[in-house]
Amino acid sequence: MRVMVALRLKGVEYELLQETMGKKSELLLASNPVHKKIPVLLHRGKPISESLVIVQYVDEVWPPPASILPRDDPYAAAIHRFWGQYIDDMFPPRIRILRGTVPGDKDEASDEMTTALLYLEEAFVECSKGKQYFGDDSIGYLDIALGSHLGWIRAVERIAGVELLGGAKVPNLAAWADRFCGHPAVVDVMPDVDILVEFTAKLI
Repeated sequence: MRVMVALRLKGVEYELLQETMGKKSELLLASNPVHKKIPVLLHRGKPISESLVIVQYVDEVWPPPASILPRDDPYAAAIHRFWGQYIDDMFPPRIRILRGTVPGDKDEASDEMTTALLYLEEAFVECSKGKQYFGDDSIGYLDIALGSHLGWIRAVERIAGVELLGGAKVPNLAAWADRFCGHPAVVDVMPDVDILVEFTAKLI
């Protein structure tokens, strides 16, 4: 999803090759022999792996008018990268616990995700400077990093019976999430929450 949003923001046409759940194609194994996982971007015959790395690559290869990382402010770009890494360290393992697909304390996972979202609420206020997105008036790197987890955050709220992205706790993030999901570059690639809930039910 991150890669597709980045390419759409840049107006780049692409071909999407889906992998079959539980199988790894020869193309995937050849393109990402280290981690053996998606996503992989193939550009001019060369593979680039890891979603946030690919987003940065797309931003550098296809120039403005749409910039994903702040171009003229190295400090702001570093802050976006920091929070992007924080998001990937915090959210996926705790989402898996709340889904019930790996063992773990669900109350603890919920509390840790709530704390992370409170930090990101503060980061949004600082980064957005009163604008619509982390990336100012347009979707940027940090919007893509966090936005890609919104489907699963909403799914685990249902699955585990917890509230994570409630407007009372994180009002700025809650409003941002609605704007992000409705953006033209996002709306067609955001996974349906009902499907994610059903998918999880089949695994446990």
